[in-house]
Formats: sequence, structure tokens, C-alpha cells
Amino acid sequence: MSNMKYILVTGGVISGVGKGVIASSFGALIKSCGIEVTSIKIDPYINLDAGTFSPYEHGEVYVLDDGGEVDLDLGNYERFLNITLHRDNNITTGKIYKMVIDKERRGDYLGKTVQVVPHITDAIQEWVEKVARVSVSDTKLVPQVCIVELGGTVGDIESMAFVEAFRQFQFRAKRENFCVAHVSLVPQPRSTGEPKTKPTQSSVRELRGLGLSPDFIVCRSEHPIDHSVKEKISNFCHVAPEQVVCIPDLSSIYKVPVVMESHGIIEFLNERLQLGIKTLPRRHMRHWLELATKIDNIRHEINIALVGKYTRLEDAYASVVKALQHAANSIGYKVNVVFIEASHLEKEMLSEDPVAYHEAWKQLCKSEGVIVPGGFGKRGIEGKIEASRWCRENGKPFLGICLGFQAAVIEFARNVLNLREAHSTECVPDTLHPLIIDMPEHNTGEMGGTMRLGKRTTIFKDSANNSIIKRLYFSSDKIEERHRHRYEVNSKYIPDLEKAGLEFVGIDTEGQRMEILELENHPYYIAVQFHPEYLSRPMSPSPPFMGLILASKDILKPYLARGCKFSPRESDYYDSDEDYSLTVKQVPVPRPINDSDSSAYSSSTNIVD
Repeated sequence: MSNMKYILVTGGVISGVGKGVIASSFGALIKSCGIEVTSIKIDPYINLDAGTFSPYEHGEVYVLDDGGEVDLDLGNYERFLNITLHRDNNITTGKIYKMVIDKERRGDYLGKTVQVVPHITDAIQEWVEKVARVSVSDTKLVPQVCIVELGGTVGDIESMAFVEAFRQFQFRAKRENFCVAHVSLVPQPRSTGEPKTKPTQSSVRELRGLGLSPDFIVCRSEHPIDHSVKEKISNFCHVAPEQVVCIPDLSSIYKVPVVMESHGIIEFLNERLQLGIKTLPRRHMRHWLELATKIDNIRHEINIALVGKYTRLEDAYASVVKALQHAANSIGYKVNVVFIEASHLEKEMLSEDPVAYHEAWKQLCKSEGVIVPGGFGKRGIEGKIEASRWCRENGKPFLGICLGFQAAVIEFARNVLNLREAHSTECVPDTLHPLIIDMPEHNTGEMGGTMRLGKRTTIFKDSANNSIIKRLYFSSDKIEERHRHRYEVNSKYIPDLEKAGLEFVGIDTEGQRMEILELENHPYYIAVQFHPEYLSRPMSPSPPFMGLILASKDILKPYLARGCKFSPRESDYYDSDEDYSLTVKQVPVPRPINDSDSSAYSSSTNIVD
């Protein structure tokens, strides 16, 4: 291929219909054929990036290697395609307008009136062309195909400039280099159970009216739709029946590429975009088939409590939940994530709402392991501290992340060092014992991009050779993980903490910041300042999460004793012995059930990913 190929993914009827998973699956299919793929997410909001969003607005803020704070869909791209994206792979209206205004202030437009057309639309096209050619894989090769997801739904006023930009772009790129996939909801009312195609027809009609004709219509539905419904959509939406793809609710989003392949997507794209695929690589979908088969054959469960501040929206912890699922699935377990509102564990709740208080503690006590993830602000901090205390005192496997790391330090100082006033200056600026203090980089005048962001190196101390967490990282001397925080442990208290048994086994390259703590004589009490969930992959689970799952099932010690490997017998037990030599066409579409890995695919979290 000499020219860059583009696949534009748009959405209709409702937002959150699953465009991110569909876009990721397109990329996974093409990459399985040996073609380099990159992805771009377009968010029509005016914010420069996702860094200042409340988790209740758009779910979690996903952090990239370069420190970019972006939409959580870029996390899907990285997990599906095993690539490393950059901040410019997330385009927002704010970024585009800022770039155009900066050019106008410099006089680049030579006194012309700056307008949406052509200046904004040209800027969008130039940005896409430039970013599409930036390498995102370990091979350092220039991508050959770029998947572009346009956020929101067709017809939104916010996205009109982007739709117009791509209407022009299809001629700039030429037909053989550009195609459109439209993802639409086909509702199935419970009263009749009949699939309704009118919303999809209206959405496609609007998209075509704006100058873009879809090459694929991907129908999202609760249950599979039959061929007659596909023919109806085909007749009214100006596409062939084979270009209508049904993706019902599945038991895992990682089955979506397998289902899409069974519809002949690769063959169509090869012809439509002239990809030049002569023959498919042998068993090109093997990894996806193995993953899908393993998930279908899981027979064991594990219950993990997640003590968080934003539990009303599960997408606020999307990467954490997926990292738990990656680790659990890899050893043959289905993880049931129980979300516990941190504030419900606080003593004040006993008088305010005793039912919520006792229910929260009941769920915590019933869990096999506990994870305390990140967050900002003082709400719920005491509940996180209480969860940390309970796990420490009762030998419950515990993993703290970012704010969870800080909560574990505060709890230990209060209850072991007897520093009753110990706290974080984020919550109590004038605390008598500031165990957690703000970093020099933190600029309190601005909110966006002022934290310690992106991939940083953590070095294990020489004294940490027998550390559980170091052994989980295959006894590496140093590791790289992504950060997002503006507070750190006060070095003044570190000697006393370590003398009492709370060992800081990982530090930053300057030896100033504490990165990893581990409690002596505990089955698994680990906390990290970084966010290991961002680098977890379906086929390569994050070590801290792997440790939590193994410890929760009391199989961590033999795993470590064998050098982070299972015995042959355990391998047979945890790995499905199904025959993976079957072709994609032989894989049946699973019985539709809900999947929590994306809000578009389920409303429940107690499933396998």
C-alpha cells in the first residue's frame, strides 16, 4: 500500500452505543493481517483535553505515555491493538480552535477572515493526515491504516465541523483510501421483542444528507437480529445486506473482533480499500479465538471489592475493572467486582444511614480481595483509610493505587505510629502531621495538565530483592508505569514508617519520591503511587493486579516460588483445553448476555471480560 487508508467510524441514535469497541475491533482485524494500524479519537467538546473532567462526565481520564489526559476510548485502542498512542491521537474542538486562533494571532492567514469553512475544516484534515503517519508500535513503522472515531452522534451541532471536514476529506484522500462505518442502535422493545429499524434509517439518512455514505452499518442490539431485518436496513439505507453487521450483547467485548470477522469484514475491506492482502496469515485470529474460548469456558469466580469515590458511574473505573478482568481471566476466573462507596464505610455514616453503612461493611468483609483506586478531594478519604486499616489488620489481600497508596500511608501512621492527626494537605492543609504533601510541580493556579503525568521510571531498592511486588515484575531492577498525581509522601516520615514495618520498596530515579510500598508479614498488602491499570492488556495482565487475584485465591506463594509460572498441572487447570485450530467461521455467536467492559455493552459489572 502506498497511500494511507482511513476508516471513519460514526455513531447514530444514541451516544455510548459502542463506537470505541467497534473502532478497536476494526483495527484488531486489520492488524491481525500484518498491517500497521493507528487510531484517532475525535471528541467534539470545547475542552482542550479530558484532564479537568469529573469522572461522572465521561468516565475515567485515561493517561498516555507522554502524559496526555485523554478519552477512555483510547484505552480501548491501546488494549485491543497493543499500541502506544500520543496526546495528538485525541482531537477536541478546543484543540482545533486553539490551533487556528494561534495561527491567526501570528498572522499566518495574512489578514483573511477566519471561518469554520475553510480554516477550521482544513485544520482538522491536516491534523488527521499528520497524526495518522506517526508510529504507534514497537516496530517504529509508519501506520498504513488509520481508524478515526467521531464521538457523539450524527446531527449533534458540536460535531458539524468535523462531519464537514470528512465530507471534504473523502475526496482529498480518494475513494479507494477512505470508507465509513456507521454504528447504530437497533432497539428491541420488551413489549413486542421486534427489532425497530426506523432509528437506524433516520440516522443513516441524516449522515448521507451531510455528504457521507456509510460502507458498513454496524447494528448494536440486545439480541441477534435475523436476516430479514438486515435486508430491511439494506433496502432503506443504500447498502448491500452483507454490509450490515449485527453485534449483539456478548459475554466479552473481546469477542467482538471474532464476530466481526465471521461477517467477512476483512475480505470486504481488502477489496474496498485495496489493502493488498493476497492471503491471510496462518491462524491470523488465533489469539482472539483463544481468548474468546477461554472466557466462554471459565468455571470459577472471584469477588473483589472496589472502594471508590465515583461508584455511581462504573466507567469512572473502566481501566481498573478491565485490569482485574485481564488478571482473573488469565488464570481461569470470572471476576465479580463489587463497587463500594468509600464514604459509606466512614463512622459518620453509622448515624446518617446505618443501612448503607452496614451493607458497605458487609460487602467489604465478604470480598476475597480489596482494591482502593485513585481519586481527588477529601470526600470519601476516611472510608478509604478505614478499608486500608481493615485489610492490614485482617490479612485481606489489598492493592492501593494513587490515592489508595496515600490512604494506606496515612492509616499506618495513625494506627501504628500513633500519629492521630496524620493526613494529607490536600484534605487538611494545616494538619499537624502532613504525611502527604503537594509536589513542587503542582501549580495551584491552574487545574489542567499540572500533575505528574505520563510514563516514569520506578527503581526497586537493593533491600527489596525478596519483595513480592518485585518478584511479580519478574525481579526487574526498574519498571516503567504511568502516573497521574499531584501529591506525594512526605520524606520526613519515611524512616519512622519503615522502622515500623511499612517498607517503601520502589522509588523514583532521583530517590526522592516513594512509588511502591509493601507491608511485611502480610499475604498481599501492596500500594503504588502510579496507575498500573493503564498498561494492562488482555493477553498481558498487570503484575500488581495479577498478584491481588492470586493472593485472593491463596495461590500466590506457589506461583512466585516457580518464578511467576504455574506448574504443568495448574496450567492445564487454568487454560482451556479446547481445540483452537478451528477457523473463525466455525465460532458460533455466543448466547447474548450482558458485558460490563463498556457501558454500551451492559449495565452489569458481574461478568467476564
